Parts: sequence; structure tokens; C-alpha cells
Amino acid sequence: MTNSHPQPKRPQILLGLTGGIAAYKAAELVRRLADLGIDCQVVMTAAACEFITPATLQALSGQPVYTDLWDPRINNGMAHIDLTRDKQAIVIAPATANFIAKTVHGLADDLLSTLCLARECPLLIAPAMNRQMWEHPATQRNITQLEADGITVLGPASGDQACGEVGMGRMLEAAELAEAINAYLAPKTLAGVSLLMTAGPTFEPIDAVRGITNRSSGKMGYALARAAIAAGARVTLISGPVSLMAPVGAHVIAIETADQMFAAVQQEVAGADIFISVAAVADYRVSEPQAHKIKKTDTDTLSLSLVPNVDILKWVAEQVERPFCVGFAAESQHVHAYADDKRRRKQLDLIIANLAQTAIGADDNEVTLIDDTGSQTLPRAAKTAIASQLISHIAERYLRQKR
Repeated sequence: MTNSHPQPKRPQILLGLTGGIAAYKAAELVRRLADLGIDCQVVMTAAACEFITPATLQALSGQPVYTDLWDPRINNGMAHIDLTRDKQAIVIAPATANFIAKTVHGLADDLLSTLCLARECPLLIAPAMNRQMWEHPATQRNITQLEADGITVLGPASGDQACGEVGMGRMLEAAELAEAINAYLAPKTLAGVSLLMTAGPTFEPIDAVRGITNRSSGKMGYALARAAIAAGARVTLISGPVSLMAPVGAHVIAIETADQMFAAVQQEVAGADIFISVAAVADYRVSEPQAHKIKKTDTDTLSLSLVPNVDILKWVAEQVERPFCVGFAAESQHVHAYADDKRRRKQLDLIIANLAQTAIGADDNEVTLIDDTGSQTLPRAAKTAIASQLISHIAERYLRQKR
């Protein structure tokens, strides 16, 4: 039986920009939030418009940008009320020292400051300023007061600043902010749950410089880790070699070979409530890898003796007190049939199948979820959006099984 999977309603936030050079990061932030399934309504101060144009943010967000308290496009003339009533949060990024001070003292002299005062939804602020401004006692008092008022402060970070100095006050990067906002908005369906996950490829050495690996990028696994953290899970991520930023909040264990991944899983699995095997683990390894580089000659051929690696997912599923087990199946043909056979042989609670040719290394994916009740297909979308839907489904199945 194949069931249609209803598309969840996309969260809506109001993104406020104030007048700082970090406003350029807002363009990427809007795009990254869209990839996570989060829609942005942008409001800008007059100073913000000196750094980046409303037209840029309108094109990226797909929604009109507001800058004026008296904008005639709002029929009742109450933009400071209407713009926030359907939003899950207001995010100010960048938030200058001046805007932070205004917020602390309840000043409302433009559209953005007025809607922050008239809001009913949570407020998140991403500070961005010169290091001396950040370190000033007045700013530090204001940050303390913001947090006491229940406002979430995201960052700042330390690093190079536009003024040429180095220090605290730099706004978080767009990827970090998008991740933090997504985590804040996500339902905490996995609160208190310990989740163990494998991701990325493995590398099986042939000699000192060569090895057997695969084309897995780790993008799906890392997206799932971030979605699980956003859902409140404690995530341990055992990762093969990838070129990805570690998910904020995850305990990451870096490995190279399948044997190393298996050893890490053995050590961590006892405390796991859910195990998700996303890694593309090599089925075979070289029986006798050479300590030094094998030299090439014009006449020699090279034969490699391969031996099987342990099936990590199968081993976990066979444990007496096993976690809820989720597998992935990247197949090049007969995707549904091969994946369902894998699920039955390994006695998995759920398997997620996709076509290898269009999934590996890509930023988007189309997957089919298969369990004892049938199958559901999630239409092609960004892996970040797919990950959120998968974690929602896994949480539902895991909690139902526990009852």
C-alpha cells in the first residue's frame, strides 16, 4: 500500500535587518532558510537599506519587503501589528548596538522597533558590531537585560571585522544562523531521546596513499543530524571523511574505515534509543593493505584480495536490547524491491530508499519510506527539507512503538 505524505505547513518568520555591514549575509540567510522550508517576511530599517537593497531581499524571499511604518500596502495602516500576527518568530539579523539598546528600553521610532514592541511571537537577535562596541559595558548590560526579558541572543562570534580589527562582535554566518533558527522553530518531538547515526563514506586503504571509497558526500546524514538536534535529540554522529561543517550540538566521532566505524558504533550503541544508518559503508576491504606506496611498473598488473566488512546495521538490529533501527538503501535499479528486501532481511523498523544516481552528492533528494504498514514517497526537495520530514516520521514511529 502506498500512502501520500502530506506536506507540512512551512514556518513563517519575520526577518528584520538593521544598519550594519553584516546585512549582506541576510541574502544568503534567506536562501538557506528557504532550503530548510522556512519562509521569510523581511522588514528593513532605513539604515539597512544603505547596505543592501529591498529589491534583493524581495527577490530572494518572494515576498514584499517593508521599510515604512506608514506603508500604504497595509490596508488598516497597522503594519506594526499585522506583519507579525501569523509569524512563529521575529529574527533581527544583523542587530546593531543601537537597535539592541532601543529594544531593551522599549523605544519604537520606526517600523522594525515598533513591531518588536507590539509582537506576540518570540524574538531572536543576532548581534553584529565592532568589538569595542560589543565589549562596552552598556552593550553588555543590554544583552543581559535582553536575555532576562526572554529574548534569544544568537552569537556573536569572534573573527575578522569590516573595520580591520579582530575580536568578538562578528555576526554568525548565514549557515549557523539558519541552523539555529530551524532548531528553535522545530517541534521538540525527540526531546530527551538519544540518537546514534552514521554518515558519509568509508575509506579502505590499499597502500599508504590509495584506497577504496565511494561517492557519498554525507549531505543527507548531516542534514538528518541537524534535523534531529532541532527536534531535541541528543545526537552522536559517527562520520566518515566529508567536507561538511559539523552540526552544531552533535557529538561527532570522525573515522575513516568500516572497522573504525563499527568499533565506534559498538562503543556508543548501548545508550542509543534510535540508530540511523545513513553511511555508505564499504562492503569489502583489502585483506592486506601495504604500509608503503605500491610502485607502478609498465608490465605489472595489480590484484587485490578483498574480504567482507561487518554489516554494521545488521549487527545493531540483532542486539537483544536494540534501538529503533532505521536504514538507508541507495539503489541503482529496482529501488523499492531491493530496499524492502534489505529491510526484511535485517529486520529493520524502517528503511529509506532512494535512487543512487540522482541522490549521491546532490543537494536534493527524493525518498521512499518503507515499513510494515507500506510505503510513502516524499517528493524531490532539498535534503535539508527532506531531513526534517524524515525526522518527523521517525519520531512518530518511534514514539508509537514505545507506547
